[in-house]
Formats: sequence, structure tokens, C-alpha cells
Amino acid sequence: MKIAVAAEAAPARTLAPILEKLEAECLGLSHGPGAADILKPFCSQIYPIGSSRGNPLQKRSRTHIAYLVAGDTLKAVKALKGKNIDLLLSCGNAGDVRKGISAANILRIPVLHLEQDIYNPIEMIAFAGQITAPSSRYKKYLEDNYLLKNIENIGGYPLASYINQMTLKHPQDVKNTYQMDDFILLALGGDLKGSDIPGLIKTMELLEKPVLIVPFRFNSLQVRKMAQSSLIKVVDGFVDLPSLMGSCQAMVYGAGMGITLEAGVLEVPSIKIKGFHHEHSSVDLARDLGIPVVDIDDIPFTLSNLNKPQSKNLVKDAEVAIDKFINLLYNFKSEDTSKSGWAAFNKIWKARSKFR
Repeated sequence: MKIAVAAEAAPARTLAPILEKLEAECLGLSHGPGAADILKPFCSQIYPIGSSRGNPLQKRSRTHIAYLVAGDTLKAVKALKGKNIDLLLSCGNAGDVRKGISAANILRIPVLHLEQDIYNPIEMIAFAGQITAPSSRYKKYLEDNYLLKNIENIGGYPLASYINQMTLKHPQDVKNTYQMDDFILLALGGDLKGSDIPGLIKTMELLEKPVLIVPFRFNSLQVRKMAQSSLIKVVDGFVDLPSLMGSCQAMVYGAGMGITLEAGVLEVPSIKIKGFHHEHSSVDLARDLGIPVVDIDDIPFTLSNLNKPQSKNLVKDAEVAIDKFINLLYNFKSEDTSKSGWAAFNKIWKARSKFR
């Protein structure tokens, strides 16, 4: 069996514990920074197919984005063509999925998609042969709200297994690197808009505590200009976020499922900022774990009453989910599946407008 994997760094981490157990040749389609490094141990070949949307403080026109997506999809087609791929794996709700599934459909390669964003899936999963959901509740939600077919409940999040196996740096080494003790970690992710950042930084400055900001998709120089306090540091480039999480006094984040799972598995006292994704699977999970989901103005009070998350059965359920997903993969037969099609595509496309 020969499979292909289309993934950004975050979905690659989700798929890694699955790929580790697979007995199949794998070809990687890496999307954005960090993905190739994660896929490398499992793939005989890796082809770059573009990058993510970049800095949210800079807006691109829809025409420009469409041009970039079309070009990257062509890269994916060229990478897959003639390789005798039996199945494409995808995960997440970003450009890697859109480009990977588009290329697979052009070449008539069946697709197995691991879905965990639920409320805000990518529209192209309407053309996946089979989709997995982390719970029966979410399976029903996808069926009822987006008219998606061929959904299997795998009962957990494989990413939790990957997180549990990570080797973290010693907290003192991290503190020495950044020259900060007892710091608050602030992670600026996809749940925040550019307009949120100035007010958020002012709120963090009111704490009068050391704050280490990881800007992710936001430009570090622009974020640094907004910070007036000498207690605030903004990191630049790649960071070992889990090690930072394991070394901080507490974390405040405006991001989704990946960081929420990391906070849960690593039991990091955390606050999730409400952001503009009021209805999101990461919000559900945060509340299940006991992670407060609050407005920016409520961060100072919430920090003073913060406890560790209740990790529950995250890792145990992840192992079950991995085995179920692998079983689906080995027994995948395209003739037994049918794509959800344009009705589902249109449903998702319209729903995604509220997340933009």
C-alpha cells in the first residue's frame, strides 16, 4: 500500500502517531514551515506544496489568494502524479487540506480525512471518500449541519498521543534561554484578529508580571512595537512551545485545538481567550478540561484563580482513536464510499464566512 499525506505542521503532529504505526510507503506533501521535519521520519519522499496564509495583520485580496491556491494545487498534482498512490490522508481545516484534496480529486485518488475542527471544517472535505470524527456527538453535528456522509467516530484525538511522547526541555534551561523567571506565556494564534492584539497586550501589561509572547502568524516586529513594558518579551522565529508551556507559571492563548490539547495533556494552568470563534471544538474541549474561556478584559481576574486542567482520558482515548483510524485505512475501499458532494461543499462554504 502506498499513501500520501498532505499536512501543515499542526496536522502533521496529529497524523504522526498514526504514520508511526502504519506498514505502508508514505509520500509527504508538506505545507508551510515545520511540516517537512515532522513528516520526514515516516515519508520516503517529501514535496513542498506552498505555505499558509501568513501574517493576519496583512490582508491579501481574494484574487491573489485564489492565484496562490491554484499554483500550490498544481504543485500537489505534479508531486502525486505517476506515483501510484492508493490513498491520500488529510487533517485540519487549512490550505494543506484544500490543495491536497483538490489534487487527489483531479488524479482520482481517494481521500481519508481526519476531522477535529468540527464547527469550522474546510469545504473540500465534501470531496473526501471518508471522514473521521472524535466523538459520536461531533459525528452527528457534521451530518446534520453540513450534510457530510461516510463519517466514522474514532473516539478521541490522536494528537494527544504525540504530545504525551514529546521530550521537553528542563524548565530552568528554558528560563535561562529567555532570561525570565515565573513568566506568563501568551500565545497569539488563529482565534485572534489583528485588531485584538493592541488591547490584549495592554491587558497583559496591567499584570505587571513577566510575559513571553509567541506571535505565531502575527509579525513579531509589529507585535513588539505594541508592547511598552520592559516586562514583556516577544520571541521571533520557531519556538519549542511545549517546553515553554512546561516552564511557564500560566498560559494565556488565543488559538485552537492543538494548543488546547497540549495544555490538557501537559496540565498547564491556562486561559483560552474567547476570540471570534465562539462556537468551536477547541472551546468545547477547553471547558471539558476546566480551562476558562474568557474575554480579554477578564484575564487578570481569571489568572488569580487558575487551576491545572483535568486531562481526564485524553491520552488513553487517543490510542484508541489511532487504532481505529489505522483499521479504517487498511480496510478502505473507495467503491464502498461516496463523496458528500456539492450540497455539503456549499453548506460548509457559507458557514465558514462567520469564521473569517
